[in-house]
Amino acid sequence: MGKRAALLCGAAALLVAGTCAAVPAPAGASTAAGLTWKACGTARYPALQCASLKVPLDHAEPRGRQITLALSRVPHTARVSEGPLLVNPGGPGGSGRTLAGHVAAALPKEVAARYDVIGFDPRGVGASRPALDCRPGHFAPVRHASVPDSPEVERAGLARARAFAEACGRKYARVLPYIDTVSAARDLDLIRRALGAGRLNYFGYSYGTYLGAVYARLFPDRVRRMVLDSVVDPTDVWYDANLAQDHAFDDRHRAFLAWVARHDAVYGLGTDPAAVERRWYALRAALEKRPAGRKVGAAELEDTFLPGGYYNGYWPYLAEAFAAYANDGDAGPLVAAYEEFGAVDAAGDNNYSVYTAVECRDARWPRDWHRWRSDNGAAHEKAPFMTWNNAWYNAPCAFWPTRPLHPVDVSNAHLPPVLLFQATGDAATPYEGAVRMRRMLHGSALVVEDGGGNHGVTLSGNGCLDGHLTAYLTRGTVPAAASGPGVRNEPDAACAPLPDPKPLVDGGRAASRGAALHALLGFRGQGRA
Repeated sequence: MGKRAALLCGAAALLVAGTCAAVPAPAGASTAAGLTWKACGTARYPALQCASLKVPLDHAEPRGRQITLALSRVPHTARVSEGPLLVNPGGPGGSGRTLAGHVAAALPKEVAARYDVIGFDPRGVGASRPALDCRPGHFAPVRHASVPDSPEVERAGLARARAFAEACGRKYARVLPYIDTVSAARDLDLIRRALGAGRLNYFGYSYGTYLGAVYARLFPDRVRRMVLDSVVDPTDVWYDANLAQDHAFDDRHRAFLAWVARHDAVYGLGTDPAAVERRWYALRAALEKRPAGRKVGAAELEDTFLPGGYYNGYWPYLAEAFAAYANDGDAGPLVAAYEEFGAVDAAGDNNYSVYTAVECRDARWPRDWHRWRSDNGAAHEKAPFMTWNNAWYNAPCAFWPTRPLHPVDVSNAHLPPVLLFQATGDAATPYEGAVRMRRMLHGSALVVEDGGGNHGVTLSGNGCLDGHLTAYLTRGTVPAAASGPGVRNEPDAACAPLPDPKPLVDGGRAASRGAALHALLGFRGQGRA
């Protein structure tokens, strides 16, 4: 890796990313460096255009088998362009084509006008080909309960996990060795090249933060600006990261239950958060014996309420469903909530197939189930909400047919300043991971939503956070990094969170920028566009 001084425009670039002269916009062509863009706009995002790009399945064999990546863009409209801004919603397994429309619409017009906002479906995902679907219907209801409180339940869970891994191996034996983060990062560089850009700008959420950091490690001289929102801990890929999630999601679930208790006048579930929590776990136990509407058993209940740990905008809908069943035995709202938040459709099957393929390939997972039983049993004692649900979600990795790679050390002292955003109470990517990433990316800055708990915090209605984002994308400026002994655990800037949601009135539905974003980010990589 060369010295940064050779890559930047001057000493001021130590605190300003991408300060080199912007490139004048080409005159209205729809073809750029071999990409042919066609209109594919939607009612919400009419300016979207789509294209496709062939890339090698195996980057070590560039002339070998080719696969196809599906791309989208909202082209810049200003006279001067800042170049491409690649956006990724996370996952792994999340489709990013529609996210380009959201980012372009949610940024200030004068900022979006200067970027070609580029979305993409990573290899294996969505409209890219081949698109993985290892075992259709893997999440069909009603599944066995998650908590393995009997040998029969544990055997059923193990058989199901093994069946998924074996199905993937049979269907995609030639493909699975190349569904991983490093391969996806190398795809990003081919997208950059196809766009005719010397350097790229990148904006990733969730797993997209790790993908961006890996790209930056591989190609540091090709990064112009980089935004990482809701940051993966790059030192815990991936088994330990999931165990950390279990505790964080339990905390977030209790925050939801406390919110329900504060609104007892609406939901009638009690004013004591501990009592409301007992009623929720009693509901789970009852559904294990008698699923609601023959669709929502204990595991499906966990699936339904898990999204509330990602985004508190879902809390009013989940509380209504909880209250209707717990107070009145009315299964209708609970089944509707499951179908909205918990049910997995064909796109979800694809997302999950890529999720497992990437996570199981990226790093080593225990092959001895005794280790899983011990670690998850200990976590469940303190975090009973979704520990075992999460364990079974990842359990195919215990039987995965491809050998694991080694996680990438993303430490990097050769980048322009990178801007990180993080809520302190984020469950999917706990706060400590953002602190570690900040330490590993020299010169980066961390902006926190202090007291917030949502996953994905920019472009969702927080003007303070979006102000920092706008300044960075406009001028490359980041909050001045703290210096001196012992201060690297502190954020460089802090913003207050948005207020918690209010209960819905007369069955209405809330519309917000946060809801639009989280429909695209989804949960566990399963976008709900």
